[in-house]
Amino acid sequence: MAARKTSPNTLRHRQDRRFREAQQELQHLSYFLKGTVSKRMMKCGQASCACHRDPSRRHGPYFEWTYKVQGKTVNVKLSPQAAPLYQAAVKQQRKLKVILARLERLSRTALARLAKSAEQAR
Repeated sequence: MAARKTSPNTLRHRQDRRFREAQQELQHLSYFLKGTVSKRMMKCGQASCACHRDPSRRHGPYFEWTYKVQGKTVNVKLSPQAAPLYQAAVKQQRKLKVILARLERLSRTALARLAKSAEQAR
């Protein structure tokens, strides 16, 4: 059984459609942030406190958003109410990176095709 060849026009239209779909995904993103949100349970400074003997009795949870600026780590304490907002924004950042990587890959393929077409037209 012989493999069917896809016509260049069909391939170009399929790639263009995928690129437009990825662009539309960008429009559905919400606020985004780089970094991570951590939840911590801490020991206090009193040696007689139960948090020193039993890890399940530690204080917290305490939330913190950590990110880098010019190679330096920045930590921001978050309220329990703000933590879910920041966690959602960090998740949106990951989605953004995936979409941008796909757009770049599709652009690279399309530009190679366009360059080859331009060379053949000469």
